[in-house]
Amino acid sequence: MPGGQYTNLFAQAQALGLSDRWSDVCDIYATVNDLFGDIVKVTPTSKAVGDMALFMVANELTAEDIMDTSRELAFPASVIDLIGGMMGQPPGGFPEKIRQIVLKDKPGLTDRPGASLPAANMENAKAEVQKLLGHEPENREVLSYLLYPKVYADFAKHQETYSDVSTLPTPVFFYGQDAGEEFAVEIEKGKTLIIKYLTKSQPHTDGTRTVFFELNGQPRDVTIADKSLEGDALQTVKADPNDPKQIGASMPGMVVTIAVNPGDKIKKGQKLFSLEAMKMESTINAEVAGTVASVHIKAGSQVNTGDLVITFE
Repeated sequence: MPGGQYTNLFAQAQALGLSDRWSDVCDIYATVNDLFGDIVKVTPTSKAVGDMALFMVANELTAEDIMDTSRELAFPASVIDLIGGMMGQPPGGFPEKIRQIVLKDKPGLTDRPGASLPAANMENAKAEVQKLLGHEPENREVLSYLLYPKVYADFAKHQETYSDVSTLPTPVFFYGQDAGEEFAVEIEKGKTLIIKYLTKSQPHTDGTRTVFFELNGQPRDVTIADKSLEGDALQTVKADPNDPKQIGASMPGMVVTIAVNPGDKIKKGQKLFSLEAMKMESTINAEVAGTVASVHIKAGSQVNTGDLVITFE
């Protein structure tokens, strides 16, 4: 494992609730490396190996389970990109059996990925970014969108909701303030705000709290939704791992898309929904054909491993 990946992968394991199984993750990392043909591991190939290791540990999978062609596994998107040649080709290519298992009926690339990349349309990209931002974008913003369209769209939405949080001190952004703690933030040249956190109220019946603070010495308060309360109130149902008609989340994270609706007739291998956690995206496909009876989770919801998402008739 590259030294630079060690801390990043551990942070991913923490976010997925696997920090207590870190030694297992490291062992499986070596197993995945062998499965993939002992590839050169640099960004982004090392991340794909790490994603696969986390995927296997979270789902209690062994190398034998991966190589079992009778199973319908939803591999992380980065793994599909790697084995599909989107990150280039190792000398001699990837092991043929792992190619067939991961790519299924997809051909994958055999030449340089950039050779088939369509030319970027700067004018169209500029128009899309202008819709996201609501103003004329700079070239840097357009290029950022072209390089990372999904990430940039999320970034623009975050800035629209919360403004420019890069002005906040890093500890405040990640961990918040302690009672009585204050900090200064420059919101524009010559304009500095001094914010002192005082206390918060008990939860209100609608799941909100009132936060009390001082802004440049003047008392202020704001009522906000306390997202930590939702987890206590929400009673999630776990999927039965022995029932192929119950489809659960393969890892903790956010449901990005739900691709089916109740009543839809589904073929084996068809996409059902996708999950994302710590830059690791995974698409869940149907292991059996059938008809969707119900969808229990909506897009944008947070789930834990095993939470019931879809039920077949």
